[in-house]
Amino acid sequence: MSEDNGKNLLLLMERPLEPVFTPKGDEKVNFDVPLNYVVDELQPQAQGLLNRFGGESSSTVPVKKIAIPDLSIPLRLGRNENFSVFLPAHQEMAGKLIEIFMNARSVDDLTSLAAYCRDRINPEMFFYAMSVAIAHRPDTGNVPLPSMNEIFPDRFVASSVVSRARGEANIETAGSRKPIDIPLDFTAASEREVEQRVAYFREDIGINLHHWHWHLVYPFNGPDVIVRKDRRGELFYYMHHQIMARYNTERLCNGLARARPLTNLREPIQEGYFPKLDTAVAARSWPGRPRNFSLFDLNRVADGLVVSLDDMERLRDRVIEAIRTRRVRNSQGVTITLTDETGIDVLGNMIEASSLSPNQDFYGSLHNRGHVIIGYCHDPDHRYLEPFGVMGDSTTAMRDPVFYRWHSFIDNIFTLYKDSLQPYTEQQLNFPGVSLAEIRVTTNGGNPNTLSCHWNKSDIDMSRGLDFAPRGAILARIQHLNHDEFTYQFVATNKNNKDVVGTVRIFMAPKQDENGRLLDVNEQRMLMIEMDKFLTTLPALKTTTIIRGSKNSAVTIPFESTFRNLERSKPQDQGGSDRFNLCGCGWPQHMLIPKGNAQGFPMDMFVMISNYQQDRINQPNASGCAAGVSYCGLRDRKYPDARPMGYPFDRKVRQGARTMNEFLTPNMKLQPITIRFSNIVKARPTRKRQ
Repeated sequence: MSEDNGKNLLLLMERPLEPVFTPKGDEKVNFDVPLNYVVDELQPQAQGLLNRFGGESSSTVPVKKIAIPDLSIPLRLGRNENFSVFLPAHQEMAGKLIEIFMNARSVDDLTSLAAYCRDRINPEMFFYAMSVAIAHRPDTGNVPLPSMNEIFPDRFVASSVVSRARGEANIETAGSRKPIDIPLDFTAASEREVEQRVAYFREDIGINLHHWHWHLVYPFNGPDVIVRKDRRGELFYYMHHQIMARYNTERLCNGLARARPLTNLREPIQEGYFPKLDTAVAARSWPGRPRNFSLFDLNRVADGLVVSLDDMERLRDRVIEAIRTRRVRNSQGVTITLTDETGIDVLGNMIEASSLSPNQDFYGSLHNRGHVIIGYCHDPDHRYLEPFGVMGDSTTAMRDPVFYRWHSFIDNIFTLYKDSLQPYTEQQLNFPGVSLAEIRVTTNGGNPNTLSCHWNKSDIDMSRGLDFAPRGAILARIQHLNHDEFTYQFVATNKNNKDVVGTVRIFMAPKQDENGRLLDVNEQRMLMIEMDKFLTTLPALKTTTIIRGSKNSAVTIPFESTFRNLERSKPQDQGGSDRFNLCGCGWPQHMLIPKGNAQGFPMDMFVMISNYQQDRINQPNASGCAAGVSYCGLRDRKYPDARPMGYPFDRKVRQGARTMNEFLTPNMKLQPITIRFSNIVKARPTRKRQ
């Protein structure tokens, strides 16, 4: 596929409310579409519009006329309605549109289809379906997907900022526009709202982009070739489990208790949330939720949503019964055993639920329906014609404190299953002949085993999402958490008579709970944050020092993938698709470590070297993509670790190990560290990821 074809697809995705015949991009590219591609209401003046706007363009892209497939299912959603992958009806419509885009015979045909669809299909659903198709089609692999915040900035910044950006664009020329500063606490400045202490985490653009991009790479509905990925259900469990470990650690850093599971759906939700966001597509504000608000049965017939709290409790009980008996009944009435190896994968697909669920009619979609029933709590019977709140959308859900209460409940269900498995024995954990003697982390000029956090300010470009505004960069300046780069250093000994390859697994977890009490070993393992995972070769009969930079983490994507300019950061090689499409999925580098506190927050860093011969997956080496693997896997490959995700902390510790030190085998080491937060805004180094 030519580079120009890729650019054309991207141009059709930007400024989603502008008609297809208006000039696109800073270069004012005209799409010369067939006359019948203009929407019906503009047909009387179609030729005049094409001539007028074509004359304003600098270059022209001819769009060939093709036979348009049946779009009746995707067209069910109105142009001015909010779209959500959590809604069953929207899933069906988006799945059909993805299938249509995937079935296009060539990139030229896909471009033609996109040109026809963009003014007819709901803009949010169009962007989602196009993104999924581009990420998964073999002939669009080198097309760098735009981030959601570039096309729909209203999902990520306050409505007041979008309004100011439009004013700035119309008054100032592109070269003289100044970035619009966004205050850190724009959603609730009052100190009476204790949840605001962790708003920097919940409302972080990189974190919300990660959640959106993960569901883009792992959609739960659509063509089977897209949904059926290796260990997809297990990855749903593990990625969200890691979000909870990270969030609960941030809460502890800020003097808050860990998130309380939303176990009782009939109990008022103590936490309120008012997002301060508008949606350009629906031209209305996202609804808020007052404190102590209750959930109700959903009876929104127009949305195809009739869900009662009784239904939710029934689904919960069926899932728990399946875990208790280790048996699942599929849609053909056949019993599936939840084995130690595959049970978590079956449960993940069942609880979410994806189209891979063994029996969605019986087990339902507990996770997704929870998002929906919370998202509509302000208008459960549709009497006010209100759309869903932020919990109803994957791009905004993580902003709301109740997201973490809901996912704490979901994570506890998975934990029921994990706790039913036999603990790992010392033999299963040990790597004979390999030992760790010393581990530490260092920062440039800092104290050993002390990590430092601070604030940075970074810019995002909103110009691709501001319809009908003058062209050129329109920047919002975001204040966000970041940390000083650091280096791991481990001293490992191999007493074997041959070289061995090991997998280095790095985690960290808080030492104390919200009351200052030391966490017991099973509490601490549930808070273990995966920091990195990589291979190392240990020479025979030698002691080796292993050095690893924090920017190389297998968990994160580079800083530039979150705060980037699409044109300047575009990949130049054939492996670029992996970096920006699949590897756009990953935890943001600037949020790799928790915030800590001013006094210095105590944590334990855990390092293990496991035997790669027991970890390895026999498959071709992946090319291009090497970022975000732990949370997002590899494109068109199996998950690159044979161990259960989260190993060795995915099961209860063996009997007799009352502390983390008693859990250790010689190939493991625990090191106390401190994370110190400085309430200052620092300039960010400009060095590139190695």
